[in-house]
Amino acid sequence: MSALSMFPTITTLPSWNMSEWSPPIASADTPLPLREEEDVRLMLRVKEGDARAFEQLVETHQRAVIGTVMRMLNNLDDAHDVAQQVFVRVWRSAPRYEPSAKFTTWLFTITRNLVFNEMRRRGRKREVSIEAAQEEHHIEHASPQRAQPDATAEREELEAAIDRAIQSLPEKQRLAVTLRRHEDMPYEDICVILNMSLPAVKSLLFRARNDLKEKLASHLEF
Repeated sequence: MSALSMFPTITTLPSWNMSEWSPPIASADTPLPLREEEDVRLMLRVKEGDARAFEQLVETHQRAVIGTVMRMLNNLDDAHDVAQQVFVRVWRSAPRYEPSAKFTTWLFTITRNLVFNEMRRRGRKREVSIEAAQEEHHIEHASPQRAQPDATAEREELEAAIDRAIQSLPEKQRLAVTLRRHEDMPYEDICVILNMSLPAVKSLLFRARNDLKEKLASHLEF
């Protein structure tokens, strides 16, 4: 699927596929400052209308964006939809882009705004409930799980319990925990994304961890 087919009114977007979680271009061994410099360099090219640079940014960051949105909304289709909106917003905002902060914090601030808007739009309604998603996963994977060693099954059960517990957190706590746990994001970056002070973010995560401990008491020994 191309960007032109997904966004027919935007005729200048390059071809890119949000349905695939392509790995980041930069390797894990690449020093973080170099990756950040490359992101800024590419974004400044996007600011000048460089569609190839935009495609590279999408390829690099789509996995993290989709994964974060997925953990916030618990629905893969919705995660793809919101992630598409995120990158459209990046493209449309490019003329006003200024490298005053890390590209990733700017990107995830856009992600925060759109995912929080979607969560608030839903309110208490969910197209696919956590319970339904878990049941579907259980049905699809029941046979392989029965064949797995007990240790593997227990580990997967624990991971599922952790994900459920995180899903139950308030939106800011959920996003902060997701960014720390899955994206290994520094506290300082989370401060920028959530527009909170460092003490406030640490307090937020402290409350979230305590809440998670209570919810996971039957699975873990603390």
